[in-house]
Amino acid sequence: MLALLLAGCAVTSQRPPAEPPAPAAFQGSSDWQRVPADVQVPEAWWTLFKDPVLDRLQSELIVGNQNLASALAQVRSARAVLAASQSAIFPTLSLGAGTTRSATAENANGQRTVATSNSLTANASWEIDLWGRLAEGVKAAGASYQASEADLAALRLSAQATLTQSYFSLRTAEAQQALLERTVAATQRTLELTQARYASGVVAQSDVLQARTQLRSVQAQLSDLRTQRAQLLHALAAQLGQLPGQFQLPASAALPELPPVPMLVPSLVLAQRPDLAAARARQVAAYAQIGIADAAFFPSVDLSASAGYRGASWSKLVSAPNLVWSLGAALTAPLFDGGQRQLASTQARVSADVATANYRQAVLTAFQEVEDNLVQFSESGEAVALQRDAYEAASGNLALVLEQYRAGTVSYLNVSTAQASALSAEGNVLSARNRQLVAASVLLKNLGGRLPASVTTAARP
Repeated sequence: MLALLLAGCAVTSQRPPAEPPAPAAFQGSSDWQRVPADVQVPEAWWTLFKDPVLDRLQSELIVGNQNLASALAQVRSARAVLAASQSAIFPTLSLGAGTTRSATAENANGQRTVATSNSLTANASWEIDLWGRLAEGVKAAGASYQASEADLAALRLSAQATLTQSYFSLRTAEAQQALLERTVAATQRTLELTQARYASGVVAQSDVLQARTQLRSVQAQLSDLRTQRAQLLHALAAQLGQLPGQFQLPASAALPELPPVPMLVPSLVLAQRPDLAAARARQVAAYAQIGIADAAFFPSVDLSASAGYRGASWSKLVSAPNLVWSLGAALTAPLFDGGQRQLASTQARVSADVATANYRQAVLTAFQEVEDNLVQFSESGEAVALQRDAYEAASGNLALVLEQYRAGTVSYLNVSTAQASALSAEGNVLSARNRQLVAASVLLKNLGGRLPASVTTAARP
């Protein structure tokens, strides 16, 4: 009973410092936020983009992604380590049976004694956890297991976000490809018009050469864009765990619509992001290692017991005369180890400081990511509106310049400049929309990620 009471009052337990304070609100949220904070974001946050193809790809990601399969195996390994550390708290029991035949040395008469000894024994041993070494080991293993679960959740969330952004880039490339195909057709018609006007003696040959140069330039851009689209398709296949050469996706020139993004609260981000939960769990595990190292300075107490039968004949082995038993206790106290225990304690404290710094840096990085994407979301939204206005102006100017060219009042240089401006303006609209979608996906990821229940309830001491 005294041993159990002492075990409950372990002096080696160390608690990590409190979490860093979170700001009341993100600075960038006041510039654009119009959706209330109580709007719920589902765990499958990408469904807010209302794209069935994206939904299907996300379901295939969980099954085929090999990085997630590796992380899942690491979780199973951490679970086994935790179970092993928990079993060390309990006594160990063993059964044994054996037969020994031995002979003594010859005596003065030249005789020796040959004897047979049979045994059937049960043994028990138990290390009393007076100073909490085993309990701290369980805490460290439990925190490492929670970190592995949070790592898996963070990797899954990161893979989902990467897949979403790759999908947006693919659709943007397809939209730009459709734009260039329309531009090639328009430039081809302009070249034919220029050739007809040159044949009629209205324009110089330089106009034909310039029109042909512009056509070939746009065709080269289209070829580069086809390559980019193929590479994005291959990247999606690799993320899904499929062979790139066998993965196909029907092209679509339409980008998903922008969903509403609720207001982000820093404390919610701090409590919900799995990468922060993993860093916090590793901090807890590091502080538990301090307790394990400090417990080595105190003596250990081991209890042992054994009982069984020992005799010459198996048929009469289990009988009262053959009963043997023993009870014992051992106290082991370290005296001199060349400073190894002190060095281990110092190293454990340094590792805890490193884990604390890593956790605080992870918090800062998470808040930076949110602030960056709040700014990008706000600025890209304004950029989309400005670029659309610029595209409308460039399109109107191109139509006007083409009419003037047909009337012979301007040179082909004006047409070339107007076409390039219109192409650039429409491409900028697509790029700005892609940036806005990517920023929205990152913000929704921070609200839609869900931690495993064991991490949510146990990772924060």
